[in-house]
Amino acid sequence: MTEPVRTSRSGQRRGEPPPAPPALTTPALDSHCHLDLINRDIGEVMAEAKAVGIERVVQIGIDVPSSQWSVDLAASRDDVWAAVAIHPNEASDTDEAAWKAIAGLARRDRVVAIGETGLDHFRTPQEQWQAQETSFRRHIAIAKESGRALVIHDRDAHDDVLRVLDSEGAPEQVVFHCFSGDADFARRCADGGYVMSFAGNVTFKNAQDLRDAAAVAPLDQLLVETDGPFLTPMPHRGAPNAPYLVPLTVRALAEVKGVSEDEIAAAVTATAARVFGW
Repeated sequence: MTEPVRTSRSGQRRGEPPPAPPALTTPALDSHCHLDLINRDIGEVMAEAKAVGIERVVQIGIDVPSSQWSVDLAASRDDVWAAVAIHPNEASDTDEAAWKAIAGLARRDRVVAIGETGLDHFRTPQEQWQAQETSFRRHIAIAKESGRALVIHDRDAHDDVLRVLDSEGAPEQVVFHCFSGDADFARRCADGGYVMSFAGNVTFKNAQDLRDAAAVAPLDQLLVETDGPFLTPMPHRGAPNAPYLVPLTVRALAEVKGVSEDEIAAAVTATAARVFGW
């Protein structure tokens, strides 16, 4: 089956891709990536990832076209799974036809998550926060109805995200994508049974709060991701990101937690299997 045609979206990173890091000896995965924004041949991207031990990718939708693209790509490859959703920053422009489409896509084969959804109080004006919350609640309902994991985008909205989860009743599996809280918030998420997925920004010089959070996060509640093409880990910050750079984040987490990279890779692989059900 041929790969689907990419939708036209903004956000692509420019510049030369960084060199590949040394391969992991224990395979891992990329739990959150936007392959449609990497703007390269998907076969090449995945071949590069597998060459360094990254065997699976969860491709994330942020609106109906990208969610459909994600589902179609996952149907065409055995190393890509899909997540479908309306991004919080798109919530105020969502109509009932879009909700019907997302609910339908949620039940498709190889869809493992509903997301990314949640709350963004950084980029979105306060007058749109209620629309985001309404959208978030509808995604929670879709996740529970479809039996999929919930993938959360949480930016400067920690308390409100937890409030909504508590009031709606969280799905069985919840992932905080690109975890952005401090150690205290990590403890609160751990107490709730939520999984924390760390991206390349955990390697940034100014990200000590993220490293403190990773240090206290239970090993069996960790995932790793790129959010590619964004958040490229050091020493390549600002360059295009892709799944083959996950080993850099795995090694950073291993250093923070004082365990081997093999232990981190094995832990995130086991967590992904539990969360996504593959």
